[in-house]
Amino acid sequence: MQNGHEKQNFGEPLGDFSLRDLRGNTVSLSQSLEGKKGAVVVFWSSICSHCVRYGEDLGAFESLHPELALLAIASRHGETVADINKAVTEQKLRFKILHDPGGKVAKEWHTQQTPRAFLMDSKRALIYRGAIDNYQYKDTALYAGYLEPAISQFLAGEPLEKPETASFGCAIQSVYYILPKAL
Repeated sequence: MQNGHEKQNFGEPLGDFSLRDLRGNTVSLSQSLEGKKGAVVVFWSSICSHCVRYGEDLGAFESLHPELALLAIASRHGETVADINKAVTEQKLRFKILHDPGGKVAKEWHTQQTPRAFLMDSKRALIYRGAIDNYQYKDTALYAGYLEPAISQFLAGEPLEKPETASFGCAIQSVYYILPKAL
C-alpha cells in the first residue's frame, strides 16, 4: 500500500521507480519528468490483445505532447524482453518501453490489467487514472476518449471532467499464468 491507501489519491505523488528499457539502460520516472509539465505512464503488454491497437497512438504521443513524458511499462507475468522486442519489431512500435519483471511497479501502483494509464504533473501528483478510451474505434459514433481529454484539460489548467475511468484489458497477474502446464 502506498501512503497507507489501497490506491493512490488524486493530487498526491505517485511512487517513483527505476526500470530498464529494452537496451538495458535504467530509466526513472523522476528523471523522465525533468523539464516536462508532466508524464503519462501506461501499463502495457506486448502480449495483450487490447494493447495492440494503441501502438500507433503511443508512437505519436511525444510529437503530439512534447511537454509530457511517456513511459510504457511491461509488467505482465512471464513477459520477457524477447517478447517485447518481438512486438516492437513486428508492430513497428516507436515509444519507450520499460520492463517490470515480476510486476513490482504494477503492484505498487495497484494496477491489475493492461492497458491502464496514469497522468501526473511534474511533481508526480496524480491527475488522471484509468482507460485510454472506451475501446471503440475512433471513426465510430460510439468512441469516447478518456486520456486525451484529460491531457487537454490538464495542460489548459482546467479541472478534469473525468479524473478516473474503469480500466479493462488483460490481467497482469493471474493464477492461470502460473498453473502447471500439464494438468
